[in-house]
Amino acid sequence: MRAGSVPYLNAAPLVRGLEGRLRLLPPSQLAVELRQGTLDAGLVSITEALLNDCYDILDGYGVASDGEVYSVFLAHRVPLELVRRVRCDTASLTSVNLLRVLLVERGLRPNFEPLGSVEEAGREEAVLLIGDGAIAFQRAGHGHTIWDLGEAWRAMTGLPFVYAVWALRRGVDTRELRRELAEAGQRGQVEMDAVVRESRGFDEAFRRVYLTRHTHHTLGPADKKGVARFVELLRRHRPGPVYDPRYVGV
Repeated sequence: MRAGSVPYLNAAPLVRGLEGRLRLLPPSQLAVELRQGTLDAGLVSITEALLNDCYDILDGYGVASDGEVYSVFLAHRVPLELVRRVRCDTASLTSVNLLRVLLVERGLRPNFEPLGSVEEAGREEAVLLIGDGAIAFQRAGHGHTIWDLGEAWRAMTGLPFVYAVWALRRGVDTRELRRELAEAGQRGQVEMDAVVRESRGFDEAFRRVYLTRHTHHTLGPADKKGVARFVELLRRHRPGPVYDPRYVGV
């Protein structure tokens, strides 16, 4: 199967029944595989599909939140207005761009630099974390203030935020692949109790809250409005072209 997913808990409901058939890589590395043609589909950062005019997006499925997401945040030791440098998890372009938009809308423009590893996060004045590493950081105890980016986006726009989507290489026949990915997403919703029980990492009570309250995996009209608003803000605050998403069904 020429498709890849991220090795994070938030992807589990989208790959139900496909475990073992997908390449598992961080979203930034999945994007490289897609660009090189090694993969025909990948669960990548929404930004990858918006900044490169070579993908279609599988309609109806992705990783989104309507408020606090818990696993995408800026951890900071000083007030936001005093942050001069943000060290960023290099796994995701979307979170970096989302943070930049949220800060610029507040008139704040700190420098962004890559974070060496999640293990270094506790020593940083301000650090952007995503995924399972972010969850572990938040649950382990720390001396930072947590600025949840899903919650900040909801407060600013009144809309959900879509973090990841199934990006499909345009010009490739992905009809069968789209069908399998959509069926996996449907299966994940129907079998959510089993997904929660069988997923690895963290405790079952947390997994249930995270997968059913902090995140959702079927994308509807409100989610698409959130994507459209993100496109608008990226065009306002980022140089270079930003493309409208092109959704395709099965």
